[in-house]
Amino acid sequence: MIERRLQPSPWVEYRRRIVNALGHGVVALATVVVLFPLIAVIWYTLREGIPGLTWDFFTQLPKPVGEVGGGMANAIVGSGIVVGLASLVAIPLGILAGIFISEYASARLAAAIRFVTEVMLGLPSILLGIFAYAVVVKPIGHFSAYAGAAALAIVMLPIVIKTTEEILRLVPRHIREAGLALGIPQWVVVLRIILRAASRGIVTGILLAVARAAGETAPLLFTALNNRFWHTTLDQPIATLPVQIFTYAVAPYEDWHRQAWAGALVLIGLVLVLSIVLRLVVSRTHFEHEQ
Repeated sequence: MIERRLQPSPWVEYRRRIVNALGHGVVALATVVVLFPLIAVIWYTLREGIPGLTWDFFTQLPKPVGEVGGGMANAIVGSGIVVGLASLVAIPLGILAGIFISEYASARLAAAIRFVTEVMLGLPSILLGIFAYAVVVKPIGHFSAYAGAAALAIVMLPIVIKTTEEILRLVPRHIREAGLALGIPQWVVVLRIILRAASRGIVTGILLAVARAAGETAPLLFTALNNRFWHTTLDQPIATLPVQIFTYAVAPYEDWHRQAWAGALVLIGLVLVLSIVLRLVVSRTHFEHEQ
């Protein structure tokens, strides 16, 4: 009698299968809808950008207005310099701030810092560029690579803080307690145990921050401006890929449009290569520690 009551009726079982199939279908459709714009953008960029990837594009400076040819060599190098300087500032500060919020700050202070971080995440990048212009450019009196790096560091900082804090909170509490129970100082537990356990997630947050900074244009227009020539010092205007792409995209010259698509493709490729390299390094480090 009890076994008969526990067995579902054929209609209930049939309904469950239908609901399960519908659920799988909705999830699959949502996945396709999400991936379609990304695939379309990458495909279109490849189609338009590959014809512009020539040797001159990677080795020559931009030509004067009206002349065909040239390249974006100075902009490629300039983007690497500006994003690199911004990363040197934003990544360590962001990780340290995320550690402080997750491991040391009181509940009230952590909530206040978390609120400010979320507000910064929602601010338009052009406002951050204006802020960097007022704080860095106006006092020194000219545009520079340092000002551009400061603007991009402000863009990156809340992303690194938020992701670091969220990933550290996912580390099981018993791991912290096990380290402290062995008499290990808290800072050693955080540095040698918790950060190592959360390293892959933190690297993902760093990649998101670098990818966003590498594609920002508005903050650089207010800080680094642009430069058609090779930069000799970092306290002068510097060329960057996003600004060069924007300049060429709005121009009425077909050759510049071709180079703008090529620059967009190079920008995507640089972010992709950086992501692959960092993930390989983190995976290798985890493998060596497990051995």
